[in-house]
Amino acid sequence: MTVSPDRKIVLVVRPTRLDELVTRFNTVQQAQFYVEHLGADFSDYLIEHKHYRTAVQRAEEVLREFGRVQRLERRYVPNFVFGAEDGVVVLGQDGLVANTLKYLDGQRVVAINPDPARWDGVLLPFTIDDLRRIMVDETTHERPVKLVTMAKATLNTGQTLHAVNDFFIGQRSHVSARYQISVGGQEERQSSSGIIVSTGLGSTGWLKSVYAGWATATHCLLGRDVAPVGDGSFPWDARYLHYFVREPYPSRTTQARLVIGEIAEGGRMRVISEMPDNGVVFSDGVEADYLSFNSGTEATIGVAKKQGTLVL
Repeated sequence: MTVSPDRKIVLVVRPTRLDELVTRFNTVQQAQFYVEHLGADFSDYLIEHKHYRTAVQRAEEVLREFGRVQRLERRYVPNFVFGAEDGVVVLGQDGLVANTLKYLDGQRVVAINPDPARWDGVLLPFTIDDLRRIMVDETTHERPVKLVTMAKATLNTGQTLHAVNDFFIGQRSHVSARYQISVGGQEERQSSSGIIVSTGLGSTGWLKSVYAGWATATHCLLGRDVAPVGDGSFPWDARYLHYFVREPYPSRTTQARLVIGEIAEGGRMRVISEMPDNGVVFSDGVEADYLSFNSGTEATIGVAKKQGTLVL
């Protein structure tokens, strides 16, 4: 096979748990002492690290047959400029795939599960043994793809943030979030544990757990003859979002009517912060990837124009 010197393939990787421990404790030996001192099994960290590093090496060897390979660490993804024609290969887990998708603009993503015995991989349809075969098809874009709807948050400060799974809007800590919410022509002032706004992809994660708790509570409080509610999941490419307000507290000044619903494509949810400090909007469970959301800041949430493209 002739390698195209003009084609760039970006291989997105992440640190292992052992890498992160070594960053914290400086050496493998010190990391081992720390883990074993707490009674945990350090060998599992070593096994995971070895499997992942072997997968990275094998992936690079295969990808060099198809173009120039640039390895990209997870922490650099938000600031990396992806070319329109770049190939993108992500070496799992699911969270790494989601975090990569939201910084792309239509580039096709091949997602690889580096350790199927360890990770289920909802977003990881391939193993490292599949990579060469998949890349042969990808050179001519013959592989089918699945589109992934994203959400977009826009602040009145001009800042924006995309989400592949979901947004959380609320307090950085566990104290109550206070805000005004407007959606579907209705509005009210609320005090709650925050708002989750989920895409179809995210509906199999955080939103699903919220629905599970709601279903169990309804069942226990109202009796066994109550029909079970759904799990909240909907298609990855659905052009709408679901929102859920966590633990809304009704009082003399706050209401709890706008607690669950849909944001249609073209529709908007608007939230105005009444939190003096520590208010945040963060996406995909990554608290470090956030927008400050303090008093007077208005967030507008809706379906994003751009979509993720996942190779099948």
